[in-house]
Amino acid sequence: MITASRMSVPSAGRYYNNWRRESPDGLSAPSENRDMRPGAIILCGGKSSRMGRDKALLPFGPECMLQRVLRLVSDVVPLHAIVVVAAPGQGLPVLPGAVRVARDERQDRGPLEGLAAGLQALAGDVDAVYATSCDVPLLVPAFVARMFELVGEHQIAVPRDGEHHHPLAAVYRVTVLPPVRKLLDADRLRPRFLFDDVDTREVPVEDLRSVDPSLSTLENLNRPGDYRAALVTAGLPVPADLSD
Repeated sequence: MITASRMSVPSAGRYYNNWRRESPDGLSAPSENRDMRPGAIILCGGKSSRMGRDKALLPFGPECMLQRVLRLVSDVVPLHAIVVVAAPGQGLPVLPGAVRVARDERQDRGPLEGLAAGLQALAGDVDAVYATSCDVPLLVPAFVARMFELVGEHQIAVPRDGEHHHPLAAVYRVTVLPPVRKLLDADRLRPRFLFDDVDTREVPVEDLRSVDPSLSTLENLNRPGDYRAALVTAGLPVPADLSD
């Protein structure tokens, strides 16, 4: 297991506080969202079978992958409103003390299971959450802030690329917890079922290029080649076992 150094996150929530006054593309934040209490859920309990190693613990410069994603998300969401959702018994790197950790109630049931655990952990403390996986080290904080803006009065705002949704780059109001639980109880595990059941705003991915021109926030790493490419893009050293 990789031993990770202790994190330092000096500017947690700074980006979101700025966004409440003015959005990343120069537009004022909608009045219904200016007082929104934002939260975030970072899911890291997947099998990582295609990567061959626990993606949460993969080195990414001086951090591991989970630490990096957490740091980037914390530019938008205060640390005390972030929950990391892991599999039962999964080892985690050192995280800031304010960050909560929850566990999937049942393992290997996909993002809805993790979403339910995260929403339950944050119940009463936030109004909406940005949900992400831990394998998006090129995440752009402005993308997160923009998704909070776009949820408006909807229950969910989710990026959509053609017929493909990105449920782990979406904002969910905490009020979706009951319908999520209902789907889990019925073994209807596809996020698309949730989007069909509640008021969902589908955001064309092209509309998000104003804050993330390369849409790198949507580039999750599944295979060693993806990991290597992301390190190169970030200008970070590539481990010897990934070098050409």
